[in-house]
Amino acid sequence: MKRPFAKPATTHAQQVALLQQRGMVIEDPAAAEFYLQHLNYYRLGAYWLPFEADHATHTFKPGTHFAQVLDLYVFDRELRLLVLDAIERVEVSVRSQWAYQLAHQHGPHAHLDVTLAFKPHLWQTNLDKLSDEVGRSDEAFIKHLQNTYSESLPPVWAVCEVMSLGLLSRWYNNLKPMPTRRAIAAAYGVDEKVLESWLRHLSLVRNTCAHHSRLWNREFTITPLLPRNKPAGLAAQFHGGSRKLYNALVILLHCMDVIAPQHHWRSRLKGLIARHGVSVAAMDFPANRQNLPIWQDPKPGTP
Repeated sequence: MKRPFAKPATTHAQQVALLQQRGMVIEDPAAAEFYLQHLNYYRLGAYWLPFEADHATHTFKPGTHFAQVLDLYVFDRELRLLVLDAIERVEVSVRSQWAYQLAHQHGPHAHLDVTLAFKPHLWQTNLDKLSDEVGRSDEAFIKHLQNTYSESLPPVWAVCEVMSLGLLSRWYNNLKPMPTRRAIAAAYGVDEKVLESWLRHLSLVRNTCAHHSRLWNREFTITPLLPRNKPAGLAAQFHGGSRKLYNALVILLHCMDVIAPQHHWRSRLKGLIARHGVSVAAMDFPANRQNLPIWQDPKPGTP
């Protein structure tokens, strides 16, 4: 049976004292108060959870320092920004492929053709959402196209620029013509079903980052389909059965290698992990990941 919530609000000083009482070492209580003021006790609580010796009493393992918790939080924040950076580039690329293939194979306003959808009711839902996104846009090119031409929406190469990753994922999921689906997926060297699941998974990861939620040790409810035969050797880079971040990082590394061969994202990611000394096991990194090709820096002079 539920009971009324009876815990009173606590001051930042009281929160510091409570952490010390539970065994956390806080060298600078004033600094800890400052961070609790701006980061929120409950938000930081997700990062000191691994340091607890007993969750029932919330007591900490001996030698747990507030600075360790804060460093883990900073790592996760920087990781979110880095992951968002890669997802943005993948999103822009897939938008471009989606618009190009639809326009060339089905016409400039293919997105208005319900016969291209597996499920007409989902097409209508997606079209309504796209119309809302176009209607909210303040882009000059969108306003010009709508004021100049009679179609209910601008051509596909224009509307893709205001389409969210979630909507792009749903549109690709409902796209019926197999040659078009395969042509889009071929840009990334994967099967169309694999790309469909990757977009759905990356949309969830992106939303996690955009809402400033914990990323580092999260278990995702939607997991990506792992490739089988193509590209050759890619399947071995993944961690089968994992719900953690690792597989999303492999997807992003593969896609970045395709769309930005001279990128520095791999070295930035590895540098971030090394700089904070974070245990990668919480993200389901395999023990042999250092030897996997996907994690190797390209040799100088190679694309």
